[in-house]
Amino acid sequence: MTTRSLPDRLRHALSFELIGLAIFTPLAALVFDQPAQHMGVVGLVAATVATLWNLVFNMGFDRAMVALTGSAVKSIRVRILHTLLFEAGLVLALVPMLAWYLGIGLWQALAMDLAIVVFYLVYTFFFNLAYDRIFPLPQPRRQPIPAA
Repeated sequence: MTTRSLPDRLRHALSFELIGLAIFTPLAALVFDQPAQHMGVVGLVAATVATLWNLVFNMGFDRAMVALTGSAVKSIRVRILHTLLFEAGLVLALVPMLAWYLGIGLWQALAMDLAIVVFYLVYTFFFNLAYDRIFPLPQPRRQPIPAA
């Protein structure tokens, strides 16, 4: 099985975040009628919070699963629950921050947060599609067939 190297994974992660912010910031400024500097801060803070929440949530979720079931193996139902709880926690963390920083109401901040989620879902799909075409997985080396 062929996997990506650490330098390739770092290139992927950094380019994902930088390109995402480069697209998100002016687009969000236009769509939400906010200064680009504010939306750049929102994008950077949201990405940082999401990354840290991902680390903390996944560790806690897996530990809870092991404590409750003896295993961290997730069924489809558990994966759906995992996703919903992760997103709910992220909403709880980001919506008040958006409302405070941008001086908007909680409902407007919630709508903004949901729009950001939709943007990043679409962006993630197309970014990874493009990345895999530009930087394909290395082909496994074929072992020579020994002569009989």
